[in-house]
Amino acid sequence: MRDDISPSEEQDHRARLRNFVECAPFRYTILAIIGFNAVILGLETSPSAMAVVGDTLHWLDTIILWIFVGELALRLYAHGFAFFRDPWGVFDFAIIAVALVPASEQFSVLRALRVLRALKIVSGVPRLRRVVGALLGAVPGIGAVAGLLSLIFYVFSVIATKLFGGAFPQWFGSIGESMYSLFQIMTLESWSMGIVRPVMEQFPYAWSFFVPFIIISSFTVLNLFIAIIVDSMQTMHREDDEQIVDRIETVVDQDTRLVSSEINLLREEVRALRDALQERHI
Repeated sequence: MRDDISPSEEQDHRARLRNFVECAPFRYTILAIIGFNAVILGLETSPSAMAVVGDTLHWLDTIILWIFVGELALRLYAHGFAFFRDPWGVFDFAIIAVALVPASEQFSVLRALRVLRALKIVSGVPRLRRVVGALLGAVPGIGAVAGLLSLIFYVFSVIATKLFGGAFPQWFGSIGESMYSLFQIMTLESWSMGIVRPVMEQFPYAWSFFVPFIIISSFTVLNLFIAIIVDSMQTMHREDDEQIVDRIETVVDQDTRLVSSEINLLREEVRALRDALQERHI
């Protein structure tokens, strides 16, 4: 291998390699391997499958892991340090790093995290990346709504503990137990027959506490989460459309300038021919 590669040649190599790792056939091949690896990791949880083809599954899993390592190395070389400026690149790097941790008893939890390699499919499918990007973009709004919901839970938990804690300590004996019971009520899971109606047998007007809580938490605040996520996705789609329009306008402007320059050159040539003809007639 040559040691005197010039910087321009190295940049050309990086550009060609970047085009290779970003081309559709390469990406689809990696996605297919990711899907196959997810199936293997699922089969490794089956005792019957491990008894029959356990060694083969381990062998295939190891090969696929080194394929992922090779793919990551190619992308690192192609993009350089810019690879780590891409959140999806850091995501892939972290997943492969976890998968390379020795599967000893000390790191038994990390062995279960090998299935995170299946999440690499998210970074390879543009539509899934947009969905995840929209969810991440909605984090600030979701945090604000979560803060509001936590405040509502705390206020209602204090009230429920004071009102129903003495008669129903298993549900409302403390603020923590009250918050958990109210969370169950918010999810509408056995809230009526399981909690509210038994409480109403001793406190007939308890419905005036639980019904407003359900309306505020389940039907109002939780819908704010959906609204924020939908708004974030619409914003992302709008930004994508604006980027497409900007690229089209840039191409049109470049073509317009090119056509204008060619027209000017033609005019100069026509003017020069006309001047030459006039000189010949004179």
